[in-house]
Formats: sequence, structure tokens, C-alpha cells
Amino acid sequence: MLSNGILNPNLLSLLARVRHTNTLVIADRGFPFWPEIETVDLSLVDGVPTVLQVLAAVRRNFVIGEAYQAEEFLRVNTAATRRSYATALQGVKVIYEPHVDFKKRVPGAIGLIRSGDTVQYANMILVSA
Repeated sequence: MLSNGILNPNLLSLLARVRHTNTLVIADRGFPFWPEIETVDLSLVDGVPTVLQVLAAVRRNFVIGEAYQAEEFLRVNTAATRRSYATALQGVKVIYEPHVDFKKRVPGAIGLIRSGDTVQYANMILVSA
């Protein structure tokens, strides 16, 4: 029995299949469903878990080469929220692009992890190094 680290077997299975340059989406609660992409839904209630909590758990075993976020994230969120995301992604090149372009990248992902986050445009696409 697993007793530490990521305990969710579906999430562990998904992470084990990510290879060099593959992408993984961590999404907020309102992100659209993509039937063609394996989705691990971790949402429980509003705000639980957050995108940043999922990111922190994933980063322990996932080497991120770069990350994509919607540029709208920078416009609609507070400086404190932007700082918390920058801290969580410290050392990772973050590319901001229009949300429309961001969503065009989603179908190429290995999988999508849905959180319960309510932060606007909290979604990110992680590129495996």
C-alpha cells in the first residue's frame, strides 16, 4: 500500500506514461471536458484541490521543461496570485499565450488533471523535459 507521495492510482498511472516532450494539463474546475484525452478528476469541492497543490505534488516526480499559461491569467488575477504561481513554477520557463491558442495545445496532451480550483485561467500545460 502506498503511504506517501501521490496516492491516486489513476494519477500515478498517467504520470508513469509521460515521456520526454510530452505534455500534461493541470486544469481548474471549469475547464472544458476533452473526450479524447484521459482525464483524472481530482476535484472535490470549490477550491479543493487547487492547481498549485496538484502542481506541487506532480513536481516531485515530473521534470518540467517549460509551461504554458493563458496570458489572460496575468490580466485578471491579483499580484499576490501571480506571485504564488511564479513561485510554484520557479526555475521553469513559462510561456503566456492567448487562451484560444492555449486550448489548441490541449488535444496533444497525454492527459488532463482536473482540480477544484476557482482561480481564473489557472490552467497550465506542462512540457516534460
